[in-house]
Amino acid sequence: MRRDIFQAIADPTRRAIIALIAIQAMTPSAIADHFDMTRQAISKHMRILTECELVKQEYQGREIYYQLEIDKMKEIDKWLEQFRKIWETRFQQLDQLLATIKKKK
Repeated sequence: MRRDIFQAIADPTRRAIIALIAIQAMTPSAIADHFDMTRQAISKHMRILTECELVKQEYQGREIYYQLEIDKMKEIDKWLEQFRKIWETRFQQLDQLLATIKKKK
């Protein structure tokens, strides 16, 4: 089953994992050390993140390191950009309204 990136980031644990590996590549054990859950549960989250192509695996000897796929994160940012423009326009309108109210006082 093909998952999309929004399914991946919908879970708070996966968002926390993304934040961890954004700083540096980590092994599954190092990631699991940051959570109060089994290694199997972490593996499930990592599998979903990998399926969504938000993380990639790199083998160094016998160890697997997970690192963030920045280009996929840009896909999320691109989707959010349409809403960012709406928010900025509304904030500008609110600033103008507040300035008008302030002038009347």
